[in-house]
Amino acid sequence: MASELNKYQPYAIGLLRIVTGLLYFEHGTQKAFNFPIPGPETLSGLAMASAALEVVGGILIILGLLTRPVAIVLAGHMAFAYFLAHFPQSFYPVANGGDAAILFCFVFLTLAATGAGAFSIDNRSR
Repeated sequence: MASELNKYQPYAIGLLRIVTGLLYFEHGTQKAFNFPIPGPETLSGLAMASAALEVVGGILIILGLLTRPVAIVLAGHMAFAYFLAHFPQSFYPVANGGDAAILFCFVFLTLAATGAGAFSIDNRSR
């Protein structure tokens, strides 16, 4: 059964990449453009840099363009965000609100290791 499911792996990775990119992009548009819901009233320099990474990185991940290097940068961004903003509040992710940061970090690490999967610009010539 596993060998039968293996043929769908590139498509599963591609869908994971696209959905992750859309969610990540949404975090950036909330901060930068108050869309789809209002974000913070003012943004510090760190928050503006974070919004830029989320918007630009999210678009690149959605498109599957430069997926591996972008995913490494974004995994680092999420690890940094977790330890800077969430971990000081509590050791437990469920208590400190850092669940999404951890998941984003490990999905990006997975994309860095596996590549973009199907439906990507990176793989269009293959």
